[in-house]
Amino acid sequence: IRYGISFVDVSTGEFFVSEVESEQRLLDEVFRFSPKEVLVPDAFPEEYPELAETLEAEGVSVQKGLSDYFSEENARLVLFRQFKAASYEALGLADYSCGRRSAGAALSYLLDTQKNDLSHINELHPYSDGTFCRLDGSTIRNLELFCTLRDKEKRGSLFWVLDRTKTAMGARLLKTLVERPLIKKDEIEERLDLVEAFKGKIMLREEIREYLGSIFDLERLIMKIAYRTVNPREMLSFKNSIAMVPGILSVLQDFEEEPVRTLRLSIDPLSDLCRQMGALLSDEPAATVHDGGIVREGFSTEVDELRSARTDGKKWLADLEAEERERTGIKSLKIKYNKVFGYYLEVTNANKNLVPEDYIRKQTMANAERYYTPRLKELEDKIMGAQERLVQVEYELFMHLVEDMAAQMERVQKTAKGLARLDVFCALAVVAEKYHYVRPAINEQGLIDIQGGRHPVVEKSSGGGNFVPNDTYLDEKENQISIITGPNMAGKSTYMRQCALIVLLAQMGSFVPAERADIGIVDRIFTRVGASDDLASGQSTFMVEMNEVANILRNATRHSLLILDEIGRGTGTFDGLSIAWAVLEYISDKKRMGAKTLFATHYHELTELEGILPGTKNYSILVRESGEDIVFLRKIVKGGTDKSYGIEVARLAGVPERVTKRAKEIANALYSQSSPLSIAMPLSGRKGKDARNREMERSQLSFVDTMSDDDIVRELQELDVGHITPIEAVNKLYDLHARAMNRC
Repeated sequence: IRYGISFVDVSTGEFFVSEVESEQRLLDEVFRFSPKEVLVPDAFPEEYPELAETLEAEGVSVQKGLSDYFSEENARLVLFRQFKAASYEALGLADYSCGRRSAGAALSYLLDTQKNDLSHINELHPYSDGTFCRLDGSTIRNLELFCTLRDKEKRGSLFWVLDRTKTAMGARLLKTLVERPLIKKDEIEERLDLVEAFKGKIMLREEIREYLGSIFDLERLIMKIAYRTVNPREMLSFKNSIAMVPGILSVLQDFEEEPVRTLRLSIDPLSDLCRQMGALLSDEPAATVHDGGIVREGFSTEVDELRSARTDGKKWLADLEAEERERTGIKSLKIKYNKVFGYYLEVTNANKNLVPEDYIRKQTMANAERYYTPRLKELEDKIMGAQERLVQVEYELFMHLVEDMAAQMERVQKTAKGLARLDVFCALAVVAEKYHYVRPAINEQGLIDIQGGRHPVVEKSSGGGNFVPNDTYLDEKENQISIITGPNMAGKSTYMRQCALIVLLAQMGSFVPAERADIGIVDRIFTRVGASDDLASGQSTFMVEMNEVANILRNATRHSLLILDEIGRGTGTFDGLSIAWAVLEYISDKKRMGAKTLFATHYHELTELEGILPGTKNYSILVRESGEDIVFLRKIVKGGTDKSYGIEVARLAGVPERVTKRAKEIANALYSQSSPLSIAMPLSGRKGKDARNREMERSQLSFVDTMSDDDIVRELQELDVGHITPIEAVNKLYDLHARAMNRC
């Protein structure tokens, strides 16, 4: 089964088409693009109820589309017409039989609902799994690429660190680059060349960024122009924005690097459009097309004459008011105006006896009377006629300008894309300079060698000075899996995440936080870091964890990077250890997977795998002990550890001292293999109950003493060592050991 999927941003004209092979991949793509609305076939909710429920649970509005929307005939009709193509080959959709039907449905839905010209949607971008490094929804959340896990805020995310863009277009493109890291070396190197060029010429870069800071969202503005919904002030913003482009192009001439020159050629100066708008638009147009003040003085003779009539009309009214005061002797007489009654002569009640016979009453007020005369009516008609005609003429001229700009939409869109790209790589250069990032080397041999790597978000949040850098070395041979042990709070999760983020940054074309980095291209990044209950679907924490593990084991390849934290911790000790062991065996098997893996665990028994599974190495977090106090040194070193420091961490977290002391007693008893009953009774409950406790112990011990060791010996004799798997051997050993110790 394959699923066609299309994404359209009607505000910018972006249109992506793909196909996926599973429901999970479908959800991954939806979560990656984060649409507000999803169009599905009419029968979709009934045929795929879980998918529909998941989408709605994520706050996505699921709309049922007409069955005709999704037909091959409809796709051919609307896609060929919209993109002026004669074949699917020309659109790049020859191999997307499902994808093109989804694209046709999306376009048909927009044509029916928008009731507007969609000419700004003029490019179609098919993509496949082989185009980008795939990131599923879990990885995007766990790595906190766009928001934090706890607060769902931008601050504290990778995007928060990287977003030094000056334009809305640049910010959107940066988000796209983070979501879709590249997998082709030459494309990655081209982006890195751009960052290096802008990083090396600070003064020129900052001059460009100053220009960019004055540019509004050209992609959204040209969409409004295409829809004929743009207002005069937005059109002025559009004009002022493209007025910055020649200055940017002038600065770019000083760059000799080929990628910058190529980028410069993608930006149209649009000088003719700027001149055309500048000639027509006034410096301070009204907010709406019906309020006038749009057209610049001198652009239209008719507009200037109508404005003159309006100006002269004020003088006419002032002269008439002076004449009437003189004729009637009413010094307080005034000519006023409102939208309901137009112009009128207002006389207070105290002067009503002075009103001439030729005054015609218009309205009676509490303290005054309102009148008009044939002369006032004549002037009103002239003034109001000029005003109405002026608004009409200005509107017609403005809409003609809008039509002219809409006809140049493709030029504007091309320039907007070029400016967004320029903005992004200038921003990445700023980040690289400010936080001392280095250019990574890119290899296709599967080697990840990071020297002095740092977590970009933690480093920025902590001010940088206190962050402890660490090295990472993974390959597809002797260093495929790193098993990392150490106490909670010591920095295992931060270390693993920083490795994933450095790889992601390198493949998106950014410099990386490290002293040196040689990054082998990965096809996917998977993370299994923490979990929570999904009560709505009846899934426990452990079930959520196992679902994520299943997804990873089914979809990762030998070219993937896996970040696995505490696999198996949500169930019993033996079950959890067994699952973790079996997962590592599966990952290490190059015939099945062979993926590069960072595996953090508290199961110290797994450190024994360094001598059992090929390509497996042990690492741990350094801890300094001083009496009962511990200090986390945040340094990754070779070798495993057999201590968890859990009680010490609990004490640091503020757990009451009475609890931590008691936990220490219990732990010591367990480590010394004391009888479980001897530690089960709290200290506070022992006094006064010694006799009963001794009786209970005798009762338990006498029960154990009645058992024989013959069954253990018999099981060992019957055990077929030659055909038992390592995980079965570990389980059997634990079982026999526990039974033997209980009989001691």
